[in-house]
Amino acid sequence: MKKTLFTGAATLALGAGAALAQDQDLSGQQLTISGPWIGADQVMVEKVLDVFREQTGADVRYVGSDSFEQQIVIDAEAGSAPNIAVFPQPGLAADMARRGFLSPLPEGTADWLEENYAAGESWRALGTYEGEDGEEHLYGFPYKIDVKSLVWYVPENFEDAGYEVPQTMEELKALTEQMVEDGETPWCIGLGAGGATGWPATDWVEDLVLRTQPPEVYDGWVSNEIPFDDPRIVEAIEEFGWFVRNDDFVSGGAGAVASTDYRDSPKGLFAAPPACYMHKMASFIPAFFPEGAVLGEDADFFYFPAYESRDLGTPVLGAGTLWAITNESEAADAFIEFLKTTDAHEAWMAQRGFLTPYKAVDTSVFSDPTLRKMNDILLEATTFRFDGSDLMPGAVGAGSFWTGMVDYTGGASAEDVAAAIQNSWAQVR
Repeated sequence: MKKTLFTGAATLALGAGAALAQDQDLSGQQLTISGPWIGADQVMVEKVLDVFREQTGADVRYVGSDSFEQQIVIDAEAGSAPNIAVFPQPGLAADMARRGFLSPLPEGTADWLEENYAAGESWRALGTYEGEDGEEHLYGFPYKIDVKSLVWYVPENFEDAGYEVPQTMEELKALTEQMVEDGETPWCIGLGAGGATGWPATDWVEDLVLRTQPPEVYDGWVSNEIPFDDPRIVEAIEEFGWFVRNDDFVSGGAGAVASTDYRDSPKGLFAAPPACYMHKMASFIPAFFPEGAVLGEDADFFYFPAYESRDLGTPVLGAGTLWAITNESEAADAFIEFLKTTDAHEAWMAQRGFLTPYKAVDTSVFSDPTLRKMNDILLEATTFRFDGSDLMPGAVGAGSFWTGMVDYTGGASAEDVAAAIQNSWAQVR
């Protein structure tokens, strides 16, 4: 017999082993939530919270901050943490779990993620950390995901040149070489970002580690159980080099990559004639496309493909948020159960800027067909891994990894760059 939790636009059919409670009347109970969203993003999350308010009667109060990462630590140390905190960085959540500032999520949530999210084990692992008791528990519920494994292109340019979207990495490399043979430039790549110059290259390398090695190698690399200068990581850096260190492959030549701002680099797609045909970047990059460019028409994207010969499935690199209980209450537990309903996901899907690996959602709810197409990539993923540089110590992930990739595009060897990054890691311990 099917049960339902929370009535509304959509209901969740509960399978065996799900540990969801029946509807709860939380009238008079206050639920406090703190997160990183302000401005337009806060308006959108409030609409999701409105659904929970309506269904339970809870008094939900959200506070957004652009310095959330610092404020949540201050509040937890002062004993004034909100009931729920929304973490953009798993590393911070893991640190707070170790310090005893997070409570394990309700029983059965880990199994629920594994059963109901595409690549479910990946999501379960992402939110599982060692607690103050020395044992591992699920502390973070993944909700609102971003996808980075994307290649952007102009469909009209492909059509005019007779090019087809590649389905495998082998085909992508062959297409790159074919474009050069045709007298065209395949890629626009820019690593410039002011004080953060080099970070776009980290996405390339992370995606290529996932496409050349099993996910356990990626995990070991991110935690440094596998050193940065391990031959398997060096191989991934050199795979990046195949694309970026060939003057014929990159608009402006390899020497221009580090000095080209990543926000300017996609402009070559829209030049006449095209300065390049492809640009690898995360889902946010259309914000830097020419004004009026219509996604799905003037610009589109395809999945940064996996190697057919490697047989490693369809891995996806991305980021997102994890919702954790920082101050236990009945309403906090009920809210985590609410996140297991399709209502909670579809309420944001109907707006913008939201992707989910939840297999039961109705993807026709997406207000934007481009988002629906991105979400299909997420749903078809066999493995999901969080941005590796964000999981590494700041001195590495937002330091030596960035500068090392600039050195590499400038001609340094992959072995020397990897060794230097590994040395920097040893210094932060």
